Amino acid sequence: MALLIYVVLLFSLCISANAAMTDTISMGNALGRKDKLVSKNGRYALGFFETERVEVSQKSSKWYLGIWFNQVPKITPAWVANRDNPINDPTSLELTIFHDGNLVILNRSAKTIIWSSQANITNNNTSAMLLSSGNLILTNPSNSSEVLWQSFDYPTDTLFPRAKLGWDKVTGLNRRIISWKNSKDLAAGVYCKELDPSGVDQSLLTPLNSFTPYWSSGPWNGDYFAAVPEMASHTVFNSTFVHNDQERYFTYTLVDERTVSRHIVDVGGQAKTFLWYEDLQDWVMNYAQPKSQCDVYAVCGPYTICIDNELPNCNCIKGFTITSHEDWELEDRTGGCSRNTPIDCTNNKNTTHSSDKFYSMTCVKLPQNEQNIENVKSSSECDQVCLNNCSCTAYSFSNGGCSIWHNELLNIRKSQCSDSSNTDGEALHIRLAAEELYSKKANKRVMVIGVVISASFALLGLLPLILLLLRRRSKTKFFGDTLKDSQFCNGIIAFGYINLQRATKNFSEKLGGGNFGFVFKGSLSDSTTIAVKRLDHACQGEKQFRSEVSSIGIIQHINLVKLIGFCCEAGTRLLVYEHMPNRSLDLQLFQSKTTITWNIRYQIAIGIARGLAYLHENCQDCIIHCDIKLENILLDASFIPKIADFGMAKLLGRDFSRVLTMVRGTAGYLAPKWISGVPITLKVDVYSYGMVLLEIISGRRNSRTSCSCGGDHDVYFPVLVARKLLDGDMGGLVDYRLDGEIDIKEAEIACKVACWCIQDNEFNRPTMGGVVQILEGLVEINMPPMPRLLEAIAAGSSNLTCSLASFV
Repeated sequence: MALLIYVVLLFSLCISANAAMTDTISMGNALGRKDKLVSKNGRYALGFFETERVEVSQKSSKWYLGIWFNQVPKITPAWVANRDNPINDPTSLELTIFHDGNLVILNRSAKTIIWSSQANITNNNTSAMLLSSGNLILTNPSNSSEVLWQSFDYPTDTLFPRAKLGWDKVTGLNRRIISWKNSKDLAAGVYCKELDPSGVDQSLLTPLNSFTPYWSSGPWNGDYFAAVPEMASHTVFNSTFVHNDQERYFTYTLVDERTVSRHIVDVGGQAKTFLWYEDLQDWVMNYAQPKSQCDVYAVCGPYTICIDNELPNCNCIKGFTITSHEDWELEDRTGGCSRNTPIDCTNNKNTTHSSDKFYSMTCVKLPQNEQNIENVKSSSECDQVCLNNCSCTAYSFSNGGCSIWHNELLNIRKSQCSDSSNTDGEALHIRLAAEELYSKKANKRVMVIGVVISASFALLGLLPLILLLLRRRSKTKFFGDTLKDSQFCNGIIAFGYINLQRATKNFSEKLGGGNFGFVFKGSLSDSTTIAVKRLDHACQGEKQFRSEVSSIGIIQHINLVKLIGFCCEAGTRLLVYEHMPNRSLDLQLFQSKTTITWNIRYQIAIGIARGLAYLHENCQDCIIHCDIKLENILLDASFIPKIADFGMAKLLGRDFSRVLTMVRGTAGYLAPKWISGVPITLKVDVYSYGMVLLEIISGRRNSRTSCSCGGDHDVYFPVLVARKLLDGDMGGLVDYRLDGEIDIKEAEIACKVACWCIQDNEFNRPTMGGVVQILEGLVEINMPPMPRLLEAIAAGSSNLTCSLASFV
């Protein structure tokens, strides 16, 4: 009898477990808070999940019913049922078929309906199923082809593959995707993507409830949208546009159904496509439009300035502070900034006189919706026109014309120019209360004088004690003991030598070294792991120290190693960097017992290219690294590459195209003409990148130290690549340790890119921005010619091959 009870219990447990992993909810069944539906292909899951909400007084949670990617470890919601009605108490939740046949979220204890599919159903015998496409449908079990309701008709922020973006002309349904409010609140946000409601076959990005787009895809030409030509050569997606009497919509499918992707409108208003990389255990962005965050309408909110290539992009203008710090921390900055001090006419209704003043912002792109004032001859007249109108918040006088702005200022953007040469931007004069510009300075001066006087009296009283402390201090070693870590410009920390000595346990754990000196591992008091570079050889070390601090110290990018701080005491030069757990790329390729997969290698290649593109194209001054090689590419815990070692970097002003510098860098990566002493350009880094890319592909060094004969392994690898590409033979080019587990198309693209990068004529080499687009599949690439130097190597003897291979 006991055995029978045990078997019955075991059977019931099995049924319960299977029910929890089913893809269907039938009449009379329910999905509890801890259960989930899983599509037959295992890709998608449906269930209840929570997001953390941080409020002023407490921490609480918001619960939603949604669909997420079942194969991705961290829940990434792609559809939410109750996005505008989150649940605070999840204890009595269930998803079930209601007696009217609709799918509903029930609060069992309160006996209330939180959400319903609200389908017009005549037969209440229905069931719900999560399809392998990620579509949740409500059907009649006796006729499964009859779809009574589907989640694809009501998307949230994500457009699934095979889902439709567009119009049902019969019912008037408009399927569009709308961003989350912020990273924790999944309510409808500020931005949406939809098909043009005017009837043009194009997609638009617009602020919600606005008919003014800030980005357009351009019309569909039968193969792709006119403004997105890279769609024609995309290797991940196939796109389709349908326009008939019943529907007008865009949809896409995956070339490889195993690909896990998500196409969203993010909180910041950009349409983005992400691919899930299992090796990286992370989403990697494949596409973003508009490309610049500052192109999104009012992304920073009122009274802010948006700055490209800075994080965060949004900053309050002078005289204003962030309206909601909580929203900004959750990536929603559309609330913008608010005045610190009300302007004079807010309290004084006299419009003929105002004590308000103007703060001038130079080199900016002016906001839209200006009012042009005629017959104004000077900036001072324009100033007075604005002061005489209480709603006027700013003015600009340029090209002999006066423009004023009323109420909130939106879309102010920093231009890429200096104050002394304001060619790409204009001056905007912001109206502020007079005390915002003057009184605070005066008050601060009075306060400083008061503090000084008070401190002087206190000092007299403490003088005996101070003398005693100084006498004791003189008996001890002063060097570095009392120097506290202090913030330098851009958040860089000036460390004391003693502090770094302690952090590195007296420089005991060596990570590596080179001609500059050695790198040591350390740990700060907050447990942050650091890498400390000690520069030896006083003269050379001083030059490298200054170069690194002046170049990488002023920039930030995910693919550039982060400089945390430095130490400059008594001839000692130390640089403190973030620690890279996976060390340098050369160690991973040539000395590691495990082989980096092709997917990771390809993402590393893209990451390096992105970092160099940022240095070349997005910094105020172009930065030429001058020593791109495997040893200077560091890898973090997720194998994201970080360009390091800026000791040889050169700054190149935007007004110059080349700079003369002594030959620097590493044999095997140097552009040929640089050796002849001509001035260099950004293209020397492009050449070095091409050589690095060849090493990533092949898993072997480009320069050889021996000349043993025997097949392809005795041919200078760049020559071999050029030959194989021209012959259409890709076999044997990719690292043999990968056992053929590669993407042949990506390998071919990478080899072509590398060969274009190492062309003799620098004008034939692509820009690094172009390299990024090619590797990401956004731009096609043609077959490169054989570089003349490689032709000479190929035609020469084996001795010539060896000598040039070690020289180039």
